Amino acid sequence: MSANHRCEWAESDPLMRAYHDREWGVPLYDDGKLFEFLVLEGAQAGLSWLTVLKKRENYRKAFHGFDAEKIARYGRRDVSRLLQNTGIIRNRLKIEAAITNARAFLKIQKEERSFSSFIWRFVDGKPIQNKRRSLKDLPARTSESDALSHALKEKGFRFVGSTICYAHMQATGMVNDHLVSCFRHREVQHP
Repeated sequence: MSANHRCEWAESDPLMRAYHDREWGVPLYDDGKLFEFLVLEGAQAGLSWLTVLKKRENYRKAFHGFDAEKIARYGRRDVSRLLQNTGIIRNRLKIEAAITNARAFLKIQKEERSFSSFIWRFVDGKPIQNKRRSLKDLPARTSESDALSHALKEKGFRFVGSTICYAHMQATGMVNDHLVSCFRHREVQHP
């Protein structure tokens, strides 16, 4: 195995390579970053992750650095402002879901101590270490993502179907889905 052999999905674009090599699959426990990924995963629905990655900086500006408290206070004028912003995905349902999700996120933080402790329960607090050999071995969803999706929907979240939740789990290191041939597989393993 080459020192720089990476998962095939990341080879198509320099931005994807950088994201794969630095972020994807790294266990993440910071509430703010977890919320950012949840909003971005919801925005991706029906689109490619590269589309979202190219717009991530614009999202950070448009959504006040993913400050959930500020987003939770957004009203009609903010939705109109965001719908005019060509730097983000201008889908009313996804924008409104980000606002709804900010409110639900804050409620979980208040009730559960932190969003991180709530979400990591679905993998018993530590990353699931998979040993996938090819892209065709990657599932779109799992029983854990089904359970997470169900729990988030019960808490009032939108755009959190099981497939979105599994993508979120992969991105934030709740599961290690780097292929075993990828140099990052070993690097992101949790002790």
